[in-house]
Amino acid sequence: MPRPLVRVLTGLLALAAAAAVTPFALPSSAAADSIVVGGQRATVADSPWAVALSSRDRFGGARAGQFCGGVAVAPTKVLTVAHCLGDEALGGPVSRVKDLLVIAGRERLSGSDGQEIPVRHIWVNPAYDPGTNAGDLAVLTLARPLPEGAVVPMARNGDAAYRAGTAADVYGWGDTTGSGTYSAVLRSARVQVLPDSDCEHAYPGGREGVYEASAMVCAGDPAGGRDACQGDSGGPLVARGRLIGLVSWGSGCGRPGSPGVYTRVSAAVEWAAGRV
Repeated sequence: MPRPLVRVLTGLLALAAAAAVTPFALPSSAAADSIVVGGQRATVADSPWAVALSSRDRFGGARAGQFCGGVAVAPTKVLTVAHCLGDEALGGPVSRVKDLLVIAGRERLSGSDGQEIPVRHIWVNPAYDPGTNAGDLAVLTLARPLPEGAVVPMARNGDAAYRAGTAADVYGWGDTTGSGTYSAVLRSARVQVLPDSDCEHAYPGGREGVYEASAMVCAGDPAGGRDACQGDSGGPLVARGRLIGLVSWGSGCGRPGSPGVYTRVSAAVEWAAGRV
């Protein structure tokens, strides 16, 4: 099964089961030192652009649940991925979700600090192909702006941040072990941009998906152990202080020979021309 379904649907089941425990349906069983696979706790002071997506309608209950990540690229614009907001993921048209919120400035999602900002408009890339995972992008327009300092610059085409071997960090509140242990706080993992050939070899087609270098970024640890995981979809991959990718798909979490695949931000800028 391609990771888009694994990351969203598995996360949905785990978070929904914990809805009665915390306001944002985050499991309380995460160990104190558990991390985004192979990473560490992150602070909003250093990563104010890392945000969470939350919705009560998404879970069909009285409490809101965090189900994906996102990244602020302008005061009223958040990038995430299409597989978090498409009809299949939402169980029907996007318009059914009336209470979609972006949570910003909050490390522990059960807290009350930061902001919970309603979403005024959702744009899901019409070219997104769930069969190949290409074009995995959505743009959220916020009802009120974030501070100017809470956004991250996007790496355009040709930026050195995309070069293989570049150190990068991925952020999220998702699974910290690959076995359903979700983090209560924001985490980050240090990975590196890998050659496109690594992902082309790992994902030549079939049930895992198809790697397309022009639309995707390959990143991880060649030895395994550091990666994004379930629940991190849509979260940022940042290198040299610039956004280069959005958590999209892959096979498992932190497996040797199975790097993470990210939506390439330079391509996303072109798909969403005029919207970011």
